[in-house]
Amino acid sequence: MSVSAIVVWSVWVAFAIFLAVLYIYRSSLTRDEEDQIFLDESFDNEKAHQAVIAARVAKVEPLVRMARWLVVAMTVVVIGYYVRDVMLQLHIMQ
Repeated sequence: MSVSAIVVWSVWVAFAIFLAVLYIYRSSLTRDEEDQIFLDESFDNEKAHQAVIAARVAKVEPLVRMARWLVVAMTVVVIGYYVRDVMLQLHIMQ
């Protein structure tokens, strides 16, 4: 395996691990999230707690989207690297 292949795979793995960590963090945030509507004013404490959880998740969501796109982009780079390698081996490209 060439050095450039190791670098490409290392970057892809780093992005994938970053994405996995973000998914785990986001799931730990949403673990206490409730899927209900609080209509009574006696549940203001719960409503405030849910609002805090939603705000934290909203802060993480752009990072999750960015990491997802980085993994997709690196996947395209890895595929392109191997397509180029095959084309060089078959002397289609010089």
